[in-house]
Formats: sequence, structure tokens, C-alpha cells
Amino acid sequence: MTLVTDTLGADIELRVSQARVPYREALAEMTARNAAIASGEARELVWLLEHPPVYTAGTSAAAAELLDPRFEVVEAGRGGRYTYHGPGQRIGYVLIDLRKRARDARGFVHALEGWVIATLADFGIEGFRAEGRIGIWTHDIDGREAKIGAIGVRIRKWVTMHGFSVNLSPDLSHFGGIVPCGIEEFGVTSLERLGKSVTAGAWDKALLAHAPAFLAALDRACPPIVQSEAVA
Repeated sequence: MTLVTDTLGADIELRVSQARVPYREALAEMTARNAAIASGEARELVWLLEHPPVYTAGTSAAAAELLDPRFEVVEAGRGGRYTYHGPGQRIGYVLIDLRKRARDARGFVHALEGWVIATLADFGIEGFRAEGRIGIWTHDIDGREAKIGAIGVRIRKWVTMHGFSVNLSPDLSHFGGIVPCGIEEFGVTSLERLGKSVTAGAWDKALLAHAPAFLAALDRACPPIVQSEAVA
């Protein structure tokens, strides 16, 4: 379903898929749309969706980190290592033409992280970047740091692909088949585990309210790296 929203502007299509989209199907469509944007034949795209259970392998994925391939494993072509996607997780694929903006790959990742962190705050979740660890982190119910969102990006001809995933209410045991993002010493959490019941629709509404700030950030060079940041 394609929607019109003032928060993204006329040049960016917002697509919200109600049914679960198989990962391979989404990857093929993203790849084609990326090329079409690069050639000036299509608008930029923000695509919000959910996948059936799948493990995806980034370009740095190590075979030893695939512990139990109980679901289909797909090579994603994005940066990063193994990631799980499945029901209860909100996916945001962000296909943006950086030639129109600051042409800053690190700045894009920084802005994407900030977009997710700002949205989590609307639901009372403190998300943050962590030094040396890609993704969005928070404090779990035991007080330990745990990942609540993943970031994976590929940029071709200065047009972005892939994006982020946020754990609303997935089956967290499904992450046990991999070492998520290659980080063994930290766990994975969700809004549900933290006592927040958030539907996909509620998440999307809050996310889109922060879209203008995300887009504005793409027009600025990325802030210098500080001790508390991790860069994808």
C-alpha cells in the first residue's frame, strides 16, 4: 500500500506493506528500485514492512556465527554480519539519493540511528549508540545493555539500500540461531520485553513524525566521532 504523507514530501514515496513480505522478494525489489532511483526513473522510497522468519548474512558474516540455521539464510549484500528478521519486528528500508544531499555515508548511518532513537523515546525507551557496536542499544530488564534495533546499509551510486529493524514484539528465542551482528557478549531485547505494547501502526506513526528531522540531518555533514558513538 502506497501512502501520501507531508512528513516525507512529494519526492519520497512511502510504502507500508500490510502482509509479510518474503526477504528475497523485498531484496529483489529494493535492488531494482535502487537502480531506478540512480538513473532518475523513480522516486526515493521509505518502505515499512515485516518479514517471515529469516536469517540474513551481511558482507562481513562469519560462518561460525550461524549457530542453528532453523530458518532460511539469505545473503543480503548489505554491510554487517548475521541478522534475524521475523514477525513482530518492524523493518524500514530507506532508499535515498545522497547526491541530492551531503554525500556522506557515515552521516546517513548517523541520521538513521538518530531517527530510530528519537522514535523509541516516544514510547519511553532510551535508545543509544554504543562505542564499537553497530545498532541501537538500550538497557534490558536486568539493567544490562541489549540491542533493540539493527542497522544495515548498502550504498550504490550514492543511492542507499536496506535500513533498520526494530524489535517490537518478536520471538526473541529466534535470535538464538545466530550470533546477532557478531556480538556474543550482549543480548537482544524488545519493546514488549521492556513492558511496552506497541503495534506496527503506532510505531509507523511515531517514526514518520520524526521524518523531517531525519531528512534535514542528511543535508549536514556528519558530526565528528565522539567516545560514545559507534559508526557502521
